[in-house]
Amino acid sequence: MKRKLLSVLLCLGLAAGLAVGCGAADKDAKKEKSDTEDSGKKVKIGMTLYSLKNEYTVRLANAAEDEAEKLGIELTVYDGNYDASTQISQVETMIADGCDGIILNPQDAEACSPCVDKAVEAGIPIVGVNTRVKNDKLTSYVGSEDVKAGEMETQALLDKVGTDAKIVIIEGPMGQSAQIERREGIQNILDKNPGVEVLAEKTANWSRSEAMTVMETWLQAFDEIDGIIGENDEMALGAREAVKAANKDIPAVGVDGITDALDAVEDGNLVVSIFQNADGQARKAVQVLMDAVNGKDVDENYWIEFEEVNKDNVADFRERAQ
Repeated sequence: MKRKLLSVLLCLGLAAGLAVGCGAADKDAKKEKSDTEDSGKKVKIGMTLYSLKNEYTVRLANAAEDEAEKLGIELTVYDGNYDASTQISQVETMIADGCDGIILNPQDAEACSPCVDKAVEAGIPIVGVNTRVKNDKLTSYVGSEDVKAGEMETQALLDKVGTDAKIVIIEGPMGQSAQIERREGIQNILDKNPGVEVLAEKTANWSRSEAMTVMETWLQAFDEIDGIIGENDEMALGAREAVKAANKDIPAVGVDGITDALDAVEDGNLVVSIFQNADGQARKAVQVLMDAVNGKDVDENYWIEFEEVNKDNVADFRERAQ
């Protein structure tokens, strides 16, 4: 009887020991998890911009970096150098580096589609900003409706030069969504004004210097040009430099609301600039990406409106452009 009782007591003691041991291990595991959460593995994201060689994309980068810092996120910004293959390689680098999310500002709507495919295959959310990519796997898109920008600048020019004017159009990089959609918007207004004659159109790749060269050629080719549509401010300003060098005065319009364009509107060197909110786009893109990284539902599109900057309201836009 004593031997049986001793055996029972030993079994109970062993069970209690095991229970204590398991409880301690569980507590240690919970503590380790808690320590990891408290130490906080910092979220790491990457952003590839089609270029960092114009003021607007630099604004995008600056605003994204500021928003990331506010949210405690590690952000690396890449310069795509106007090359889709470079951006694809940058996305591959981000994936290899363990980025939790990616922001894509594509150079080309179709050629940059593999950026999305690669991110999705790696299980990483990818948010587009400012320019669009043709890929329905994109997590979300933040931008402004470029068709509207084309319509707004074209109407403003025709209000200035009339509906029987002879005009030229300077386009962005061919195949980029902003170029395609702004040209669509331009055409929407031209279709309503059949008396307008388009003398010529050519890309200047968002570049002020390229636009100046293009405009110099047109000034030699055409005796009369009544107006200039630039699909962005840089190109409109470059065209105006060529016009002034030729001792002429041909009205021009542009898009973005960059600092030099605001000065030009105030001085009468541009009729209008269509303000595009780089700060709003970039910050929203970072916020939406963080929501996606954290498993929250996000919308397919987030739209930030274009606004016309003219001589009457240009002062209101200066602070917003910083």
